[in-house]
Amino acid sequence: MGNFVPNSLAIQKEMLDEIKADWSSLFQAIPKELQITNWPSDFGKSEMEVSKEIKSLASLNQVFETCYLGAGSYRHFIPAVVDSLAGRSEFLTAYTPYQPEMSQGILQSIFEYQTMMCQLTGLAVSNASVYDGATACSEAVNMCRVKDKTKMLIASTLNPEYKKVIKTYFQFTDIKIVEIPENDGRISKEDLKYMIDEDTMGVLIQSPNYFGIFEESKELADITHEKDLTFVLCANPLSFGISASALEIGADICVGEGQPLGLSLAYGGPYLGYMCCSEKYMRKLPGRIVGETVDKSGKRAYVLTLQTREQHIRREKATSSICSNQANCALRCAIFLAAVGEVGLKEIAAVNYQKAHLMAKELSSLTKFTLAFNQPFFNEFVIKSEIKSEVITKKLLANNILPGLILNDHEILWCVTECISEKEIKDTITLIQEII
Repeated sequence: MGNFVPNSLAIQKEMLDEIKADWSSLFQAIPKELQITNWPSDFGKSEMEVSKEIKSLASLNQVFETCYLGAGSYRHFIPAVVDSLAGRSEFLTAYTPYQPEMSQGILQSIFEYQTMMCQLTGLAVSNASVYDGATACSEAVNMCRVKDKTKMLIASTLNPEYKKVIKTYFQFTDIKIVEIPENDGRISKEDLKYMIDEDTMGVLIQSPNYFGIFEESKELADITHEKDLTFVLCANPLSFGISASALEIGADICVGEGQPLGLSLAYGGPYLGYMCCSEKYMRKLPGRIVGETVDKSGKRAYVLTLQTREQHIRREKATSSICSNQANCALRCAIFLAAVGEVGLKEIAAVNYQKAHLMAKELSSLTKFTLAFNQPFFNEFVIKSEIKSEVITKKLLANNILPGLILNDHEILWCVTECISEKEIKDTITLIQEII
């Protein structure tokens, strides 16, 4: 946490007067039913009372042996070495490495993370991470800003949560976020060509997208570059094990959620947003960047570099308000990538691909079940069924299986990773057959 400086009532009034607002107007976006107007008299509780309440809530949790839920957070196998090393006290207690002479260890770990993310994406520069995939997408849109252009095109097949965060980021700016429509599970080249105009500053797509489908990324990048615009690719980093790299696709900026690289599900966080870019965009890249140099003895050393981009150095001219990173999460990603190596990453990605396609084949072969989109996909896919989605999920939940995400009454987004065995797939199919 940063330092907290309380303001006097006089200072608060001066600040409110400056922005021509009052306290109530600052909270208008919060639904009335969620606003606390009268604090309860028994609001404070003792440590023992809080501990008992938390344990009571925790006892309601159900741990599923089989999990088909994805949509942005994925259950993957994490080698024991990740927890063992990342859990060491010197890493858990480390914070802002502003003093390099005291922080060489944590600085090196971030540098190694950056190096491996550059190798994975093929791009020249990586930052030390941001908060999550949604933040990374929003910051990437910010990197696309150019004078006199106010329209950003984003794929409608982008994760809905990412879209919400992007729109929240720019709701009080002159930037207009416009969605490229979806056709059969992915956006079309024709729609992109039609929607690009003189006011467009960049294009952001997700591949594999929210439905797990690979977009025509290279062609979309080419169309974007023909108009001399910035092309942003949001990608599951694990998918690079079987697909072209961001550099080969033609991405100027590549972002996404780093959770598949050694981070547990953890009830939705903390996660890690990775951000990589070509050298052209290096000075627009937000957050921290660790660089390698030499000390006075000529030995290799690490420092924070290009800090003039950051909010805490140059507030008025900063490219972003982010000046922090998910250091321990980045460390976990680095250890995971080092542990599995290039060959291991390719094998994990291939197994994800193969098992997802096996599950899709088994499900779509059932009576009343079909694959919703006829498109290439990675480890997620949408199945359409004549049977209501709630009926299917109720059956599986009763058998300690966490089903995919319900998209609507008759469509479910299924995810299959290396953690799902072929036996589990067969058992799941057998259970579903019982309700057909």
